[in-house]
Amino acid sequence: MCGIAGWVSYDSDLTKRREVVDAMTGTMACRGPDDSGTWVRPHAALGHRRLAIIDLPGGTQPMEVRTPNGAVAMVYSGEAYNFTELRDELKAKGHRFRTDSDTEVVLHGYLEWGEAVAEHLNGMVAFAIWDERDNKLVMIRDRMGIKPFYYYPTSDGVLFGSEPKAILANPLARKVVDTEGLRDLVAFTKTPGWSLWKDMYEVEPGTIVTVDSDGIRTRTYWKLDAKAHTDDQETTVARVRELMTDIVNRQLVADVPRCVLLSGGLDSSAVTGLAAARLAEQGEQLRTFSVDFFGQEENFQADEVRDTPDSPFIRDVAGLVGSAHQDVMLNPDELTDPAVRRAVLTARDIPAGLGDMDTSLYLLFKAIRAESTVALSGESADEVFGGYRWFHDREAVNADNFPWLAFRNSMTTGRTTLLNPELARKLDVPGYTADQYATAVAKVEHVDGASELERRMRVVCNLHLTRFVRMLLDRKDRASMAVGLEVRVPFCDHRLVEYVYNTPWSLKTFDGREKSLLRHATKHVLPDSVRDRVKSPYPSTQDPGYAAALQQQAKEVLAEQDNPVFTLVDRGWLTDAVQRDPATMPGDTRHGIDRVLDLYHWLDIYQPELQLD
Repeated sequence: MCGIAGWVSYDSDLTKRREVVDAMTGTMACRGPDDSGTWVRPHAALGHRRLAIIDLPGGTQPMEVRTPNGAVAMVYSGEAYNFTELRDELKAKGHRFRTDSDTEVVLHGYLEWGEAVAEHLNGMVAFAIWDERDNKLVMIRDRMGIKPFYYYPTSDGVLFGSEPKAILANPLARKVVDTEGLRDLVAFTKTPGWSLWKDMYEVEPGTIVTVDSDGIRTRTYWKLDAKAHTDDQETTVARVRELMTDIVNRQLVADVPRCVLLSGGLDSSAVTGLAAARLAEQGEQLRTFSVDFFGQEENFQADEVRDTPDSPFIRDVAGLVGSAHQDVMLNPDELTDPAVRRAVLTARDIPAGLGDMDTSLYLLFKAIRAESTVALSGESADEVFGGYRWFHDREAVNADNFPWLAFRNSMTTGRTTLLNPELARKLDVPGYTADQYATAVAKVEHVDGASELERRMRVVCNLHLTRFVRMLLDRKDRASMAVGLEVRVPFCDHRLVEYVYNTPWSLKTFDGREKSLLRHATKHVLPDSVRDRVKSPYPSTQDPGYAAALQQQAKEVLAEQDNPVFTLVDRGWLTDAVQRDPATMPGDTRHGIDRVLDLYHWLDIYQPELQLD
């Protein structure tokens, strides 16, 4: 894991701008608290902050190999889980290694295969290579977009970084947010390449971006292809079990303490069971962590997406596998602390507006970091196996809209009601969403002879794997790396994604329930209660004290007559929201106040130039 930053300029001498490169790199300190380094040449500068996970003494960066025709230098973030096999393969081809790090393996992989090294990697990676032999920069991001990566074209090159803040630390980057950037933030559609900041772009997942004196070029090296699935049910379940076991085993490799995030749902429990079995073979006890709220279990009330509290199921899993479990308990004061909100906003660079689901995740990771450096997560299983409730809601599935927006819930309903009416008109979020939906659907490939239902469900699965999951992966990466914790996501292994994506929907639901393949493939490591449990998403506090605290903070915002937040927010909506009874406040109103407070603090932290014409 780590944070990277850099600058390529073909018309300047960057050896005279080292302080700027140091400043860009410094913004990534939270991602890499263990070490830092910069590598500067006249037309290229690379910066790196390290979180040491593999080969603690040997993986220092930037890493350089000198060739007869010039140096090749790299800054690298993430983990390549197949680096041991790749090292053996490269050794057989004559490569010699000085360290035991995966970083050096990736760099030598580039020397051997060039840009095609991307296709050899299994892992979560974002890295940049300056190749002095051709005076070009090569930027590569993993297939699923687990690790963040952004770039900002300049008149004579490019700026890049793990996070936008690294790029914004360079005076060439303007901190401008226009209507186009805001439109996607509000729409919740995750347009590929979107970054919120004008003229800044993501290196898209599965993509290689090359920069030289002729400009910037992109090439896709991986995408979701439609292929016929010929395995029967028994073989498919066995293959999923085989893949899951191999993936978890690979992702447990680290030279630092490891743990698993346990929510009591099928996804995290499956990872927990497999991880506990692997560590038991090695004579180790697994550590597990979960987040909960004081009084949540005793006072739980079923809502639109949650039927049961998590705690009883967490206890069942921890008891079955014998993990050393710890609950991180939170109260409304901690969840609504403005300092915590500002820490989350600084980590994410955007006012995401997810409220306690963001602050609790950050506080959970902060507590875990005191005990462990690597955590495995159940993130992305719902997108891979079809677990969300809207996958199984006929109206949401058949709507001409993204299913998570068509399924009525407090997080996605009424996302424009809190906006200044004039701004809402300019954004035209319904029109934008419709255009994005049509564009996304048009890219989906199908297999010949598929039924109408199978074609429709392939579209739904594709939208989640190319849009929705990227929002959640970015959220988890930013919240974890803000405290120097590496979170790994076994369900994003591209082998599993490709295989399950191409299994028919009838197989994904062969027992009449969601995530049939995962449930049956991992039933040997699950308690009966979890095998039978209905999908429940990441927890959110039900304590009315949370809403009351939000209202009090919003009243203080309303007292600031000239605050720039009211160029974005409808003062009348907020005035009405703070007068609601917190005990009966609708969920969309509570989420709306959270979004306003995010916007308020984000504007103060980043001081962006708003272009709303």
